[in-house]
Amino acid sequence: MTDALYTVVMAINYVSLIYVLAISTIYLIQLLSATFGLREYSRSLRYTDYARYVFSDNMVPISVLVPAYNESATIVDNTKNLLSLDFGHYEVVVVNDGSKDNTLELLMDAFKLIRVNQPYKRSIPTAEVRGIYRSAMYPNLVVVDKENGGKADALNAGINVSMYPVFVSIDADSLLERSSLAKIIYAFMVDPKCVAVGGIIRIASGCEIVDGELKEIDLSNKPILMLQTNEYLRAFLTGRIGFHKMGMLLIISGAFGAFNKQAVIDAGGYTARCIGEDMELVVKLHGKMLKDKRAYSIKFLPDPVCWTQPPDSLGDLKKQRKRWHIGLIDTLLRHRDMAFNPEYGRIGLFCLPYFWIFELIGPLFEVAGYISVPISFVLGIVDLHFMITFFLVAVLYGIILSVGALLLEENTFRKYPRVSQILKLFAYAVLDNFGYRQLNTIYKVEATFGYRKNKSSWGSIKRRKMGEN
Repeated sequence: MTDALYTVVMAINYVSLIYVLAISTIYLIQLLSATFGLREYSRSLRYTDYARYVFSDNMVPISVLVPAYNESATIVDNTKNLLSLDFGHYEVVVVNDGSKDNTLELLMDAFKLIRVNQPYKRSIPTAEVRGIYRSAMYPNLVVVDKENGGKADALNAGINVSMYPVFVSIDADSLLERSSLAKIIYAFMVDPKCVAVGGIIRIASGCEIVDGELKEIDLSNKPILMLQTNEYLRAFLTGRIGFHKMGMLLIISGAFGAFNKQAVIDAGGYTARCIGEDMELVVKLHGKMLKDKRAYSIKFLPDPVCWTQPPDSLGDLKKQRKRWHIGLIDTLLRHRDMAFNPEYGRIGLFCLPYFWIFELIGPLFEVAGYISVPISFVLGIVDLHFMITFFLVAVLYGIILSVGALLLEENTFRKYPRVSQILKLFAYAVLDNFGYRQLNTIYKVEATFGYRKNKSSWGSIKRRKMGEN
């Protein structure tokens, strides 16, 4: 091996080791921050009686927006769930985004919809709205039928038609717990500066769901679903809470988030044909508020719960994760002027640079290390100590983070009360770090190299009926 090649290989090895050590340390800091954040949240619950606010006439009314494209498998159960929530004044706005299946027909039949001539203000440009439907059975249900324009365009149409000052966006394959609206709106009540709030997403696979109602919380027997259950707990109970605690929350999941409608309209609404419209909107809100020098807050709450269906095959998982990463790349490129820009405060100087360095570029170094370090050991370039150090850092930190998230879950919420459930979660928290996490990193690298080709393609993931596992 030439000296130049040796230098390149060693550089890859050390950069990969430094990256894995740095990102793991950051995740550990987030875990510690989340621990303090959850402790504060738990204390606040002692003095907050949400039952008082459920049907109070003084609560801010909410519009729940559901973008739907080819959602025939879940749309009826999803809508039934949303119409049964414990909250006084709210509406459910389902937007049929030019579905090619029978999504609209199922809604019309299940809820006896009638087409109405309903005027509305077109605050945000959207694809053509073909019709608006209402139900005599459920006065607070509105169904919008429009030409296909993508999820962001459907949400913009829902914003235009909606009546209330706060809207909640939720995916059509998800369910809300009955108290979720009361809990998420409380953040706006106690903080007038709040413009957006994210809620926690949990995996519904394994749970008993009947007619859109969550009857019993349980775990799936499929390994791929269990691995995602742990992954979601780690991401939300450490990452999201950690960023929230530091005042740098950049992602509110498209599956469940609440927004000040006027703030979103002022920011231009969701960006049409944007593959990562959820993160992009939050970054856009940060940019708008900071540029206008307006006091604001964007929060995450770990208690208002949304239950969702994850992919149940490796093929669909790959599509989803590549799509998420392409959405990240697209958002960072659209707002590249904010990164390292002191005009945008901690978002510009710390948060966005973190996403550029560790979430976008970092997976390239990590995968390079997975390839380079073992080859270097076989060729005698590095010793056994170096290789063990690399993989211990990569795996051991991951186990600590996964187990730490489960301890936070068990100590705070106890959604999984049975001992068998806890043991099962802990087992998969360990297994998660021996292949699954590395596979997701590979998907990110594939997405990075395929960005230009796939940046306008959502792909399709097979939907299952609620309660199927």
